[in-house]
Amino acid sequence: MNWDQLISNRRFGAPEPERTGALGGGMEMRTEFDRDYDRLIFSAPFRRLQNKAQIFPLPKSIFVHNRLTHSLEVSCVGRSLGNYIASRLTDNQDTPHRGSIATVVSAACLAHDMGNPPFGHSGERAIRAYFTEGNGRQWYDVVVGEGHPWEDFAYFEGNANGFRLLTHQFEGRRPGGFALTYTTLAAIVKYPWSSARAPESGKFGYFQS
Repeated sequence: MNWDQLISNRRFGAPEPERTGALGGGMEMRTEFDRDYDRLIFSAPFRRLQNKAQIFPLPKSIFVHNRLTHSLEVSCVGRSLGNYIASRLTDNQDTPHRGSIATVVSAACLAHDMGNPPFGHSGERAIRAYFTEGNGRQWYDVVVGEGHPWEDFAYFEGNANGFRLLTHQFEGRRPGGFALTYTTLAAIVKYPWSSARAPESGKFGYFQS
C-alpha cells in the first residue's frame, strides 16, 4: 500500500495543489484536507441539510433531528475513529500522512448525506418510481436519444448524487465543482462502481454521466 498515492493533496479540476498562506517560518496555516473540511462546512448544499429530516418525526419537543445535526455528529465520530486508526499505525508501516487521516475521514462524514433527497431512502424510492412507473417514463426516449444513461434516473441513488454535487461544474462555477482533493473524494465514494451495475447490485457510487 503506497500512502503517497492513497493520501494526496492534488485537487479534482485543479492542475496543481493550491496554496494557503504561510505563518512565520513557512508553516502552512491549513492542510489541503483542512480546506476540504472548511469548504464543505461553509457551502450552501451543506447548510441546506438543515431542511432535511433525519427521520420523519412528530416530535413532542421543539427539537427536530435534521440531516445537518446528524452530519456534524457523524463527522465528530469519524474524526475520533480516524485519530484512533492513525495512532495504531506504527512508524515502520511507512505512513507519512498519518496526521491527515482524521481530517479526511471527518470531511467525508460531513459530505455523506449531501446528495440525499428529502425523506432519505423513501425519497430515493419515490424518484425511482417516478421514472420507472410514473410520468417520468415519458422522458425515456429523450434521455436515451441524447446519449444519457437511463440507469442514472431509474436507479437514482443519494450517494451518487452527492458525488455529482461535489464534482460537477455547475454554470458559472469553477472546474471540478468543490475542487476537493482526490483523497477526500475517494473517501466519500462508498460503492466504487457506476449505475451500470445498479440492476445487479442495487447500490452504486457514481452516475455514468
